Amino acid sequence: MLVQNYITGDSSVKIARSIEETVAHGKLDAGALLPSVRLLAEHLGVSPATVAAAYRLLQDRGVLVADGRRGTRVRHAAPIALPADSPLPAGVRELREGNPELALLPDLDAAIRRVKTQQRVYGHELNDAALLALAREQFRADRVPNAHIAVVSGALDGIERVLREQLRAGDRVAVEDPCFTGVLDLVNALSLVPVPVAIDDEGPRPEELRKALRGCAAAIVTPRAQNPFGSAVTPKRARELRAVLVPFPDVLVVEDDHAGPVAGAPYVTLADPSRARWAVVRSTSKSLGPDLRLAVLASDAHTHMRVEGRQTLGIRWVSHVVQRLVVSLWSSKATQKLLARAERTYTERRHALLRELASHGIRAHGASGLNVWIPVPEETAVVQALLHAGWGVKAGERYRLNAPPAIRVTIAALEPRDAARFAAELAGILMPRRRVSATT
Repeated sequence: MLVQNYITGDSSVKIARSIEETVAHGKLDAGALLPSVRLLAEHLGVSPATVAAAYRLLQDRGVLVADGRRGTRVRHAAPIALPADSPLPAGVRELREGNPELALLPDLDAAIRRVKTQQRVYGHELNDAALLALAREQFRADRVPNAHIAVVSGALDGIERVLREQLRAGDRVAVEDPCFTGVLDLVNALSLVPVPVAIDDEGPRPEELRKALRGCAAAIVTPRAQNPFGSAVTPKRARELRAVLVPFPDVLVVEDDHAGPVAGAPYVTLADPSRARWAVVRSTSKSLGPDLRLAVLASDAHTHMRVEGRQTLGIRWVSHVVQRLVVSLWSSKATQKLLARAERTYTERRHALLRELASHGIRAHGASGLNVWIPVPEETAVVQALLHAGWGVKAGERYRLNAPPAIRVTIAALEPRDAARFAAELAGILMPRRRVSATT
């Protein structure tokens, strides 16, 4: 096997370092099959136990994944070096980042002036009682069991804590396809194996979830504002998905409600108190602002105990200043009116772009949330052409596992008149390709 020529070393640490450097320099692609333990051991003149130890080291780091009888492979999106977006040139509209519109976020200066707090010391309660009461009321209204609630530092922090406490390296996790890059990177960094579940505008497709769950320890679902696709789980789809989950009672079900009240769709949960393991994490990032770094986490009693127990060994608690600030904002009638206006505005802007794209015969998805997902024949070429036209959008590659090519467009600050211009220019980029395809 040619890949052996890139691997050197006479100890497990040196062999692991050699493989990791090979992956980092692009000589081994994601999904590449490595030699068997015995074959590589013979090639390097070391014992099979030494090679097996090197492979285990890289599995723990999230670089490799053991795929049963199919062998050991380079993990897709291995977390060695994550690509960073280049700054957009002057004059290019930013439609990449997934941020909320600043004008639709609460005035933090005014809110901070209203907050009354005091110094906290070790031994005090971890979480603000008023915050827990408000969170319980929100979850109750959305039919989410609310007996056990923790406070964490954002949606991804909550998801990571749940996965760390419940799973182990090598476990398989069903994820939406396409899926938020943060979730994919987190799954890979925890040495878990993502299993793609195809989605549509109503969320995970039941038959696809059923296939994926065989052998999975967990499933991560975004019931509304799915990033990047924009799915929103409907009551009918939720009933179908709950039925799919019944034969898999031990699967941990994690729901990500990162957009909360500005999602543009009601929350339809899959959470079932009869399940052994489940969690729903609701973040304030899209509604109150990403810098608040706070989310509330409802879960089963065992998960709650493990998450809060682990917190006491590390950060101990989320700042009570931030907790009190969220209480102040959630309790404010002015904030509630602003959130309602934000939800209407995002919905209008999303619908405007979908309508303009449809007028040019361009299919797109965005049932909820701050993004629209637009299938394209080739991502890089379309992203570059739009950049030259003055639009910065996101290629779909890092969101996809098996899903076809697409681009993601953030609509949070995209006015309807701008949506019309964007759609027309995208149509101009895509139509020549369509005409060529039609004549060949």
